[in-house]
Formats: sequence, structure tokens, C-alpha cells
Amino acid sequence: MFTRDKWEEIIESLSANWVRTILTALGVVWGIFILVILLAAGTGLENGIKKGFGGLATNTMFMWAQNTSKPYKGMPKGRFYNFKIEDVAALKTEVEGLKYVSPRNQLGGFGGNNNVVRGLKTGAFNVYGDYPEIIRQQPMDITSGRFLNYNDIDQKRKVAVIGQTVKTTLFDKDEKVLGDYIKINGVNFQVIGTFAKKGNGGQNAEEAQKEIYVPFSAFSQAFNRANNVDWMVITADNKNSITDLKTQVFDIIKQRHTIDPSDDRAVGNFDLYKEFKKIQGLFLALNIIAFGVGILVLLSGVIGISNIMLIVVKERTKEIGIRRALGATPWTIRSQILLESVFLTIISGMVGIVFATGVLVLANFMLDNMASADIMFANPTVNIGVIAIALLILVVSGILAGLIPAQNAIKVKPVDALRTE
Repeated sequence: MFTRDKWEEIIESLSANWVRTILTALGVVWGIFILVILLAAGTGLENGIKKGFGGLATNTMFMWAQNTSKPYKGMPKGRFYNFKIEDVAALKTEVEGLKYVSPRNQLGGFGGNNNVVRGLKTGAFNVYGDYPEIIRQQPMDITSGRFLNYNDIDQKRKVAVIGQTVKTTLFDKDEKVLGDYIKINGVNFQVIGTFAKKGNGGQNAEEAQKEIYVPFSAFSQAFNRANNVDWMVITADNKNSITDLKTQVFDIIKQRHTIDPSDDRAVGNFDLYKEFKKIQGLFLALNIIAFGVGILVLLSGVIGISNIMLIVVKERTKEIGIRRALGATPWTIRSQILLESVFLTIISGMVGIVFATGVLVLANFMLDNMASADIMFANPTVNIGVIAIALLILVVSGILAGLIPAQNAIKVKPVDALRTE
């Protein structure tokens, strides 16, 4: 079937009128180009939004205590309570599917500005009392030294890991940072590490560097927090979603703190996973729209190829008649027309893919060389699966484009065809 003569005939047929062939191919080139670019743009937007999460573990919930809204077992309405460190152990034990439960205390931020002092230099920063797991829930790059570990927790070490802005505010450029001390609300902490953290761009990116992490146990002891916990960062494992597990978490907290089980306002929370799923749904819709628009544009090009193949069949009526007279079967005639249609469609599509790839390479090069912290667009690409689907669409489109012309070709009667001028 795929003989050299067959391919030479295809090339000769398509090259008989170069201008017509090229103009026809442009419809498919443009269609596949638009399809790839739209899908890549959707991926770029998705990557940019995900970058805005700053590497957060998305299957995560932030939880804090609020005033109760209902009286319960002699307890008044409007009562405020605190989470306790024992609640953390209870959640880990009683709720299956939780990966990390990190208690957290805080100075600064919504709790009010704190004073951090080193020598004559001062600054107002967010200070967090944390456990080592927090680095897996809110990733950061340790630029020098190390992060907190369980020896720091167990021994209540007064050590601190500081952000880049804290470092530049309290230390001169050539000063040694590791091993030196900073004073947080009058208590000395030794610097054991520095970090850089990604934010959402702009001011948030700057704020992310104005943080100090100290061991939870040392924080509680130094600032008289006893066993109280301001809030928790809770992450589910890969087999579960925190959205499905949070009801169990709330029930345990309410039970341990004598809160009405129906009091939905007593436990505040922000479900990051739920918000992330909404964004994923948006991107799914955008991809469907991109596929739809791209395929419709591609379809217009395929229709153009079908029309041109009808003209080609009309022009080759005499040739087809001679072939039929010499014994060519209907399948031979049909396969020739289909091959020409598929060949033209695939070549056109490949050219469109090459052009789209060039544009994406250029776009990625420009993005890599831009200060893109504020740009919610990153790495516009399409995976190999999309390219494979595009090629499959091209093959099917080529066959469809050639079907009607091929059927018209085999209907030609040799005697009528030989009379055609």
C-alpha cells in the first residue's frame, strides 16, 4: 500500500498547484496552532496561580478557637476558650488520615506588633512558635544553617530561624548571623538558620520574609503561654481530603472543650483544599473551552481541505476513469484520495505544532528573564499526551476530510470519465 510510487503520486498531486495547497493547509496550521497555544496558556495561568500558593501543602486546613454561640451544659453563650497542646495528641490519635497536626502560637500579625531587638537595631516581625513539621506544610528554602528539630522542642532551646528581611534589618551585610542573638520581647534567642520563602507576589512576598520561627515549647515557656495553642495547621494524607476529615476534627475539639455539637461558630477554620479544588474546577473549565475553540478552528481548516479535495477529484476525473478502465478497484481509488487528504492534514498540523512550540519556547524564555514575582503566569507548556491527542485528531480529521471526495471518486464511471474534457 505504502509504495514509493504511491508517495510520489501524492506529492505530485499536491504540488500541482502549490498556492492552493498552501492556502488550504494554512487553515489546519492555524487551527492546531490555536489549540496548542490555548491549552498552554491555560497551563501557564494554572502554574502562576499555584505559584501564588507559595508551595503550601494544599490539602491543609487552618483552625482557630472562637467564642461559642450557644450555651451548653451550664456554660454560657459567648464563652471564649483556647486550644490545648493535648488537643494535638488527641487529633493525631482519634482522626485517621491526618498527616500533620502542627500547633502554633504567634506574636505579631493579628496579635499585635512585637519588638525584636539586636543591639541598636529593632524591627516588628511575626514570631511563630512551631513544630518541625511546619516546614513540610509551608515550605521554605533554608539559605543557611538549619530549621527547627525535635531536640529543640524537647530541650526547650531558645533558638530562632529568621527570614531574609529580618536578617537585612537586624544585621549588616558582612556581619555573621548564625550563632548571634536577637531579643524577642526581652528574651534572647540564638539564630540557628535563615530562610527565603515564596509569597503571593508584591507585598505578600515581602511579608513572607518578615517571619521568625522558634520552638513551640520555648515560645510557650518564654512568653507564658502555658499549654495554650493559638491555632493549628492540619494536613491530611494523600488518601484523604481535609475537607472530608474536618467534621471529625471539629467534633473532637467540641467534645474536649464542652461545646454544643451543633455550634458551628465555635471553631474557626480556613479550608485551603476546598479553595484549591474550586480553582482546579475553574482550570478544568478553561481547558474544556480551549479544546472546544481549538477544535472548532481546526474543523474549519479540515472543511477547507475537504473542499479542495473535491476540486482535485473533479480535476482528475479523466485520470480516475482511465484507472478504473485499466482495472483499478474502488478501494484503490478511495485509498489514494484518503491518503492525500490525511497526508496534507498531518503535515499541516505538524507545521502548526512546530510554530506553537517556537512561540512557547520564546514565551518561557521571556518569562524566565523577567522579575515575575507579581506575574500570575508561569511556564506555559503542553504535555506529550496533548500532542498525541492532537495528532490523533489530525489523522481522524484527515480521514473525514477525504471521505466525501473519495466516495465521489469511486462513483465515477470509466466511460463518463473518458468523455470528460
